Amino acid sequence: MDIQGKTKVLGIIGWPVAHSLSPLMQNAACAALGLDCVYVPFPVPPENLAEAVDGLRALGVAGFNVTIPHKEAIIGLLDDLSEEARLIGAVNTVSRDGDRLTGHNTDVTGFTKSLQDDLKFDIKGSRVLLLGAGGAARAALVGLCQAGAAAVTVANRTPAKGKRLIADFSPVFTGANLAQCTLDVLKDDCRLKDVDLLVNTTAVGLNGTAFDDIDLAPMAPTARVYDMVYNPALTPLLAEAQKHSLLSANGAGMLAAQGEAAFTIWTARKPPNGLMKSRLLAALGGQDMLDNDVYSK
Repeated sequence: MDIQGKTKVLGIIGWPVAHSLSPLMQNAACAALGLDCVYVPFPVPPENLAEAVDGLRALGVAGFNVTIPHKEAIIGLLDDLSEEARLIGAVNTVSRDGDRLTGHNTDVTGFTKSLQDDLKFDIKGSRVLLLGAGGAARAALVGLCQAGAAAVTVANRTPAKGKRLIADFSPVFTGANLAQCTLDVLKDDCRLKDVDLLVNTTAVGLNGTAFDDIDLAPMAPTARVYDMVYNPALTPLLAEAQKHSLLSANGAGMLAAQGEAAFTIWTARKPPNGLMKSRLLAALGGQDMLDNDVYSK
């Protein structure tokens, strides 16, 4: 890479951020298209976020990703938000137009594209069970409703959090039947048999953790299972899906697709098809991650 005075700088801010695979994916795309850009990680402690954003603005950084713990805190430091970022209440990508910084959330696009590419799943008219009610669940819910899901049920350990999520989006997405329940739904044969897609947006699956007493046998043979956790590649939930011959996928496709969407926002170019995902999978095959980029880009 020949870095010169005209080279545009892109990057990612987070704390920690050294483990992120976004530089690998983004720099591969820049090189493949012959763009004079470089993508670098910027470690930013929470107490220094405001100063860091001012610095990125002053230095003319062309755009950057945002990961934990800054996805929500950065909103008040930006000049504008995209519709998805405003709905979700979190930003994972920032674009620049002159001195103005606009926050976006490409997790929505990343999630729905991965469902289409990795599971060949048609969201329109589907019935979805969403596990979790955090930031990743908000992005998934927005993506599902925007794509025409008929019904989405949010299952969470803390009922109050799930109820807040439904209350936030029911007035926005009136065409979808939104409901809330506890994780006991995973033991409810009658509920599971009517689900077209089961999505895990929680951190369960990292570090060997698993849902208690889960049994996906009641799910229809045509149902799909999606786990946003991608390290390990085969989580206990996905192993259970395979046990019952259910088509399933982990979140690696989502990470790659959201990175592609961010790249296009910054450069107005599409990266070569499959490049980011192939680089990501190659890297995951040779190293352990400190965290999962669903929660830490």
